[in-house]
Amino acid sequence: MLVGVDAIENAGDWWETGSEVEQATIAGPTVRTTSVLFIFITMDMNVPIQIPATFEPSLPLDASVLEEPLQLEGSVQRFDPIARAASLATSMPREWCGSYMSFTSGNSVDVKLTLASVQPIGQMVDLRGNMQIGEISTPVQGNLNASSDQVDLLPLSGQLTNDLEPGGNYLALQGMTLASWQAPRLTNRGGSLSLSPSCPGSEAPAVRALW
Repeated sequence: MLVGVDAIENAGDWWETGSEVEQATIAGPTVRTTSVLFIFITMDMNVPIQIPATFEPSLPLDASVLEEPLQLEGSVQRFDPIARAASLATSMPREWCGSYMSFTSGNSVDVKLTLASVQPIGQMVDLRGNMQIGEISTPVQGNLNASSDQVDLLPLSGQLTNDLEPGGNYLALQGMTLASWQAPRLTNRGGSLSLSPSCPGSEAPAVRALW
């Protein structure tokens, strides 16, 4: 308890005037002083705190495992995308037929792709030709990646069908058989192009070698 200065001075007057009974009768309430003991605890913050660490016992190392050489079962398959591009340029069918279905309108039209030039350039195969989409005929240009089988075809005509727009392209991820129309606008949902090298009266498709 803390005692003010006025209380201490009144206490001094009380000790000088008389007894406790007389002071209580004359001066009113009795004021008693209380001693307060303050204990300061100091701690050195520079002393590091010792925390006991526990370690799990490790298993003994088998030295015989390090001495055994690493052995791989089977054979390593060698793939040359440049050689495959050259092979595709020779064996790839020049005519592809199928249909295109729009995801926006649901309409389906017949499509015929005729490749006039197929040239290998590194691991890429340069494709140039003509595509008949319904009643619209347009020149096309694209490429085929011999390493990933990805195909990009770009119609070059400025006038296409209502479901197609100039600036879009066909993208296929597994060769020429199945592609999707990538429209230049988000409002156009695109469509699906399905082709096969089995046009009426065309030559038999070449057998694709395993790589």
